[in-house]
Amino acid sequence: MIPEKMRQLLPEVELDPSVISVLLCSSTVAFLVLKWMVKKMVQQRMREARKNRVRALGQMEEAVQQFKQENPEVQAGRILSLPLVELVKKLKEGSLSPDSVLYTYMDKALEVNRDVNCVTDFIQECVHLLQEVRTQKEKGLLYGVPVSIKDPIGYEGHVSTCGLGQYLGYPEQQDSVLVKVLKKQGAIPFVKTNISQCLINYDCSNLIFGQTVNPLNHKKSPGGSSGGEGALIAGGGSVLGFGTDIGGSIRLPSSFCGLCGLKPTGLVLNSLGLNSALQGLRNFTGMVGPMARDVDSLTLCMRALLCDDMFHLDPTVPPLPFNEEVYSSSTPLRIGYYDTDGYFLLPPCMRRAVHETRMLLQESGHTLIPFIPPRIDYVMNELFMKGLFADGGAALLEKLTVPIKSGHLVTRAVSLSRRSRIPRAAPGPAAAV
Repeated sequence: MIPEKMRQLLPEVELDPSVISVLLCSSTVAFLVLKWMVKKMVQQRMREARKNRVRALGQMEEAVQQFKQENPEVQAGRILSLPLVELVKKLKEGSLSPDSVLYTYMDKALEVNRDVNCVTDFIQECVHLLQEVRTQKEKGLLYGVPVSIKDPIGYEGHVSTCGLGQYLGYPEQQDSVLVKVLKKQGAIPFVKTNISQCLINYDCSNLIFGQTVNPLNHKKSPGGSSGGEGALIAGGGSVLGFGTDIGGSIRLPSSFCGLCGLKPTGLVLNSLGLNSALQGLRNFTGMVGPMARDVDSLTLCMRALLCDDMFHLDPTVPPLPFNEEVYSSSTPLRIGYYDTDGYFLLPPCMRRAVHETRMLLQESGHTLIPFIPPRIDYVMNELFMKGLFADGGAALLEKLTVPIKSGHLVTRAVSLSRRSRIPRAAPGPAAAV
């Protein structure tokens, strides 16, 4: 059959069947060799990435130990116990130094990481950023606050892996807009955190950096895809972190780890500059949002980010600053609620939480109105899932390939990340991001 097809493609050339067999065997051998080379290359990249992480965390620990020796009077427990609002107040008034706060959280982040495996990279530039923070003419709303950022949030000189071998070895060329605004507000990004592979799993694991577990119960998941952020903050290693969210990637880890998280409305915060595994999907808007231990921290963060710097750096963000009048208003609100959508089977604890929240809001004078989301089956099956993979999964599959360059040969082959060793996704829609 195959020789006949080859004769049709080359009708003017007489090919001996034995020659054709040799060519086919050679092609098969070449393909298998190329596949073997791809596998070895991906494995080598992952080994190098793990070594780089060990090296970076070692540098982080050395810096912490040196600071401790030079500043034995720093009261780490007192610093770690302060909520974000109180921490910023003490930093601005000078009763706490940015150095003591940064190194205290670096030390705690190392401890938490040893426990749950949540940190993927140490941002060494944070040490130099301390000097810039001190010289700022105006102290920003997040002056001196160490912050953690999710892996795909771009930071110049650091790799955003998205849990995929494809991105290893390609550091970001510039800071994302979010990082630029954080710096202008006085914040100090100091670590990047682990994620689920491709950002579309409600767990938090990938073949590069492994499994992150829940600090509250190591037999449980911290959620995904911003699970590294959730685990680090819940463990006390960060006071403010940033995740991304399309289908629950901030909200789920916040829920699993007992935190507060906010997915802003689409385009309220900048999402450009993310090395997202789903950049090819245009039907949904992935948003960056804060994660912290309390609502006041999220409020302070949104005050800081919804500023002129954000609006100037990204013209796609509507120039709408934080509305203090609406936030501080005591006018009673009409709030709709539901305790089930008829699609997802919820455990009793979640429904109980909804009703406890309803009672608290009613006691505060608000009007609560029950409703049922309309046509939820159609929304989930026809709009969300089919919209997310409207290209037949082509954009996602492209991210699961690794470019191979050998001389003038350029080809692509499926990476190891598609193999069965990947932890299976949780039941239900796979989108997290």
